[in-house]
Amino acid sequence: MMKTKIALAVLLTTFVLAPASAAKSKKAVKASASKVVKKSAKAQPAKAAAVAESAPAVSSAPAERKSDRWMDTNSQQFLNALWKLDPEGAIDAGKYDGAANLTIPNAATRSHAVAFADEWLQRLGKIDARALSNKQRTDLALLVNKLKADRWRLTTLREHEWNPALYNIAKPLDLILTTEYAAKPQRLRTLLKRIANVPAYYQAAQASIVNPTHEHTELAIAQAPGVMTVLADLGKAAQESILTQQEKAIFAQRIANAGTALIGYLDFLTALDQRQQAQHNARSFRIGKDLYEAKFGFDIQAAGSAEQTYQKALAAREDLLVRMNGLADELWTKTMGAAAKPAERTKKIGMVIDKLSASHVARADFFPEIRRQIPLLQDWVVKNNLLTLDRNRPLVVRETPLYQRGVAGASIDAPGPYRPQDKTYYNVTPLDGLSAQEAESSLREYNSWILQILNIHEAIPGHYAQLVYANRSPSLVKSLFGNGAMVEGWAVYAERMMLESGYGDNAPEMWLMYCKWNLRSVTNTILDYGVHVQGMTQAQALDLLVRQAFQTPAEALEKWRRVQLSSVQLTSYFSGYSEIMELREQRKQALGPKFVLKDFHEQFLSYGNAPVKVIKELMQ
Repeated sequence: MMKTKIALAVLLTTFVLAPASAAKSKKAVKASASKVVKKSAKAQPAKAAAVAESAPAVSSAPAERKSDRWMDTNSQQFLNALWKLDPEGAIDAGKYDGAANLTIPNAATRSHAVAFADEWLQRLGKIDARALSNKQRTDLALLVNKLKADRWRLTTLREHEWNPALYNIAKPLDLILTTEYAAKPQRLRTLLKRIANVPAYYQAAQASIVNPTHEHTELAIAQAPGVMTVLADLGKAAQESILTQQEKAIFAQRIANAGTALIGYLDFLTALDQRQQAQHNARSFRIGKDLYEAKFGFDIQAAGSAEQTYQKALAAREDLLVRMNGLADELWTKTMGAAAKPAERTKKIGMVIDKLSASHVARADFFPEIRRQIPLLQDWVVKNNLLTLDRNRPLVVRETPLYQRGVAGASIDAPGPYRPQDKTYYNVTPLDGLSAQEAESSLREYNSWILQILNIHEAIPGHYAQLVYANRSPSLVKSLFGNGAMVEGWAVYAERMMLESGYGDNAPEMWLMYCKWNLRSVTNTILDYGVHVQGMTQAQALDLLVRQAFQTPAEALEKWRRVQLSSVQLTSYFSGYSEIMELREQRKQALGPKFVLKDFHEQFLSYGNAPVKVIKELMQ
């Protein structure tokens, strides 16, 4: 904590109290903050998702039924009311009308949000779903699910009481500063109003926290230098702008106040965490079966329960291990020479994977290689007639912003549906903060084959491509309030679809590494359910990840950290993927020789981010 506070103080002093010297000091300060974060937070594939492409109306064609027109009206009125209640959500979606307003996370705000959910559930409950078209009926179901989920989170899960990392002001500030939705002076004046309430924000956050988990408290402290860096960037931009001297002075004072409030919040968290650790009474990060099943229902919206999905994952793991065993036999002599082949299946597969994993890029080439592969993946998708791609949508590979690190090391930040023309960022946490041993472990995990699969998953034809399609949906509701399992499931499906098309030359090495990567998605579900519902220990989790799923120790430790900081999200990969595969096979059988893979992909993606079970209903 002391090192974190020193880094924050340096940032605050450099960019607020001495703006003239900011340009000279910025590199050193960001490096200092980066080192503080990296000691506490490492890379982990994760979560993707916002949405991207042209901003559609709620309906792309005139509604044919009176009930549909009524639903259209209600949807638009709901969105207008929602963005006033949740300006941060609006910013994330690319709508900046209320960007100057910072939501204060206090009891009154939460009470208002519950009342909002109740009001709209009652209002939407008066609509007869049977009288709606399929598009409108499924929109209605998504809105009802969102409202019920929001209400449940506030009244039952109550994460605002135990997750200090929820209170992070950085992303909206960063988006307002860097998104060219208006002239820069106008954006800066919007920010000037927004940051005025940062001290009140952190006071409300402090009052909201009752019994935080140790793990989420650590994350909040680790991400604080990233928050301060965003404030520093904002201060520098203001001082270098054409704002008046009076505005610049107010800016400097308000950023100083914001930085002081952040440091005060960290002091509060540190003292509380130390007291809880001494008394051994901190809340467990495990949410338990009842909360888990309820959250799974709202977040995943799968055809089955969390427990059923867990059992399904166990069966899928065995199928994968059988296939990997055969591939290990095929590759044994090529990789292991005359070495004796162990009888134990897991050990044999692990030895072959370990040998192959030595083939990876150099540490310095990690980012350049990711960038190099993106156009190659585009060319493959187009050449093999898998999906129509829009090459005009910018995709930028960048280092994960400091304020986002600690949970996901590879992710996509896509623009919201109101501003589809903006850049999509492929965030990758760099390896420069790792020791030589840690970096080697990470590079072996993302070896020559798996790095390609990662890029398929995150970029093309995975998250980036899918989220571009999402905004072409005629349903704005489905783009905005879609389903993480569909988004992650598509990315996992894309990996297999690419290899089925011949990508990787059908080499057994590529298929073995794909199986390892797919086993990772399956194991995510087993791990998440095992930890949060069954009480799986760290030792058991690491054994599952390293020995049984062939992950490197560095990757396994990062996943253990992630499962402590999130719940249910890790199940989205396998849940969505398995349902997409089942749907594809059903469509193949139903259409017979008329089935065209590209048509299936584009029809599937045309429904925004709707749950797979909803897409299945619409496609049939």
